[in-house]
Amino acid sequence: MKDFLNNIIKSIKDYFSKGEESVLGIDISSSSIKVVQLRKKRGRAVLETYGEIALGAYADVENGRATKLSTQKTAEALTDLIRESKVTAKKCGVSVPLSSSLLKIIKIPAVSEKQLKEIVPIEARKYIPVPITEVHLDWNVIPKETSYSEDGEVQKADKIEVMIVAIHKEIINMYTDVLSQNNLESSFFEIELFATTRSVLSRGIKPVMIFDFGVSTTKLYIVEEGIIRESHIVNRGSQDLTLALSKSLGISFDEAEGSKRTTGLVKKTESEEESTENTSAIIEYIFSEVERTIVDYQVKYNKSIVKIVLTGGGVLLKNIVEKTSEKFKIEVELADPFKKVEAPAFLEEILKRAGPEFAVAVGVALRKLEEQE
Repeated sequence: MKDFLNNIIKSIKDYFSKGEESVLGIDISSSSIKVVQLRKKRGRAVLETYGEIALGAYADVENGRATKLSTQKTAEALTDLIRESKVTAKKCGVSVPLSSSLLKIIKIPAVSEKQLKEIVPIEARKYIPVPITEVHLDWNVIPKETSYSEDGEVQKADKIEVMIVAIHKEIINMYTDVLSQNNLESSFFEIELFATTRSVLSRGIKPVMIFDFGVSTTKLYIVEEGIIRESHIVNRGSQDLTLALSKSLGISFDEAEGSKRTTGLVKKTESEEESTENTSAIIEYIFSEVERTIVDYQVKYNKSIVKIVLTGGGVLLKNIVEKTSEKFKIEVELADPFKKVEAPAFLEEILKRAGPEFAVAVGVALRKLEEQE
């Protein structure tokens, strides 16, 4: 198996001649670390290598469970992944979990840029639950649709919308230490939802929901005209399904994880297919939060969601696309972030299957490539 993976990686590198400097996108989640190495050639993002390492073994738990590793253990896991994936890039970007950050859209009076720099930090304090000195704060004014008076003149807005973004310095310091131990240099730390949006959505003006089914949580983002309008965390994830399946069927966590991916939420026996109340309840809870988020958005903006894009390792659950589409009666698709990069044709199906799990890492790598322009 190891030789097979090494041959795939070598084939990717041999497929293209040398181009610009390679860059690395790193996604450190609660259950795994993922990396994607890209470089640019003739204006195209070219895939050089990618890889994933489960963190269960570093925390003495089953793979597929959420963990909380020390800085040293995280650095060790990243070292192993870099070696196994044959990563060569030293310049990178890193994603930050939504749970370790804060994202809020606020309305403030329309003021000059100079006044904005004074007002935003003051307003941000109302929403950040820790001292402002403990976070890295950034913000961005959201473009507003131009409105006109009856005589055709442009109307100036009294209020503007500002997206404030805060990341706790503690996690940035921890990630910086992990990178330092691996001789990597990061020029930015980006909240995962921005990376996901970059990699899984194309340009469009209609509202789309990203349904990110993670291990311990599910993240819901609504994006309109490239702007993240809403974000919501649901405290249920794929490991909850696995644990419920394990308990209901009397099998190990590892067996339940495999069963979940191959047969979905049912266990095939000789006589019947048996669904479990616990797993159904978890899915229904997550779906109810999805529905509430969609309805709240529709009421607030008087606009309908036109599509749901499924991403995250949890969406590898069999039949999840069909179940989601049946529930919400709108278009549903699996994320395919690798379609934004160039790779050998023989890897197309492999990358398509792996895509939902690598959305964040691909998105981070794409931003890092943009810095070369």
